[in-house]
Amino acid sequence: MEFVRGEHDGGVAIAAWPMHSDQPSNAALVSDVLKTEIVVREWKDRAGVVKASLIESVVRRFMASEEGCRIKETAEKLGAAVREATEAGDVSRIELDSFIAHVIR
Repeated sequence: MEFVRGEHDGGVAIAAWPMHSDQPSNAALVSDVLKTEIVVREWKDRAGVVKASLIESVVRRFMASEEGCRIKETAEKLGAAVREATEAGDVSRIELDSFIAHVIR
């Protein structure tokens, strides 16, 4: 699972499959706090082979359940908020541009 801003400003729900490094904590943030993903396999269960039935159940949860609908709605709302907060002239955008200018000077 790679955690990138693009999914969130695009309003995309995520199927998380943390494998290493910072991915377990990112998966926890996005599933437990932001509520915009379903975790395919928990970090503690990372050893072993993932069965096709597990992948199927996650896809079904996304596509045909109230939980999946809620997650998609939450992702869309978060995406709109991120896009709004990073529009040109907005404080978040100004601060980000300032930080980038400082780093690349």
